[in-house]
Amino acid sequence: MGDILSQNEIDELLRALNTGEIDVQQMQTTTAEKKIKSHDFRRPSKFAKDHLKTLHIIHENYSRLVTNFLSGYLRTLVQVDVISVEPLSYYEFNNSISNPVILSVVDFTPLTGSVIFEIAPNISFALIDRILGGKGSSMERVRGFTEIELAIIERIIIQMLNLMREPWENVIAIRPRLEKIETNAQFAQIISPNEIVALVTLSARVGEVEGMINICIPHMVVEPIVSKLSTKFWFSTTEKEFASDVKENIENKIEQTVVPVRALLGKTVITVAEFLELQQGDVLPLDTSINGNLEVHVGEILKFYANPGVKRNKVSIKITDVLKREDE
Repeated sequence: MGDILSQNEIDELLRALNTGEIDVQQMQTTTAEKKIKSHDFRRPSKFAKDHLKTLHIIHENYSRLVTNFLSGYLRTLVQVDVISVEPLSYYEFNNSISNPVILSVVDFTPLTGSVIFEIAPNISFALIDRILGGKGSSMERVRGFTEIELAIIERIIIQMLNLMREPWENVIAIRPRLEKIETNAQFAQIISPNEIVALVTLSARVGEVEGMINICIPHMVVEPIVSKLSTKFWFSTTEKEFASDVKENIENKIEQTVVPVRALLGKTVITVAEFLELQQGDVLPLDTSINGNLEVHVGEILKFYANPGVKRNKVSIKITDVLKREDE
């Protein structure tokens, strides 16, 4: 739908048509032209917009989990947000990385293949500094990582990868496992350079330090479940699981609810004077026949009829009838 013209623009257009400044035939020819969108057959787009939108939703949930985890783990202000999810070739992603960097190769079991979990150097140094008792500041000069620093950052990455399970569970139950950490992008060639990947870019803020966290997901890894990467499937699955969880919680609470159950042997009416004179051994005549049914109340509701008796030397009752809702 085109833009809505104001009254002044309409008047100006009519004036131009009347004076011949605009050719009607030219306008019709221009309108009839089809808009052409270029397509690069060397780089076909394998991720649809719906797939990227679902990945965005998944990693929005993931960013919230990471924010809560790092804030509690580091005892400082941490904020992680999703900036974008876009398709590009692995060559473009790999070529944009400057060394040194933290590149984690992650096995995405049960899916075949690996993904890349990249943390910018300034964020990595801020995490290490905070864990070692510092204020969470980054390095003023660019340098490589020591073995001790890599061991520290590895522990954090493993815990951050474990947080991926929950956001992905509506699509597939993944078990991400850290395979190795590379500090040089040239040694992280996990797929062909021309392979299409979905690059999830997260902005991270640790104290006063800001940087990026990138998650590179090759299309070949998620290809078996690409049909599930749709918002329609996502929300339908979420609603079903939510309804199932609600039903299960209600059933569990009902099963654990304690209610009083009383069996009434019978009823009678006496005066207060007779009640005060009652002694042990006195007999009260009840309005229930010796062969009649006893009323069994659940709470204040009459629910069953029963016969009195003895079982294993204990006074008991045997349910003989159940009252339905309409009978009540």
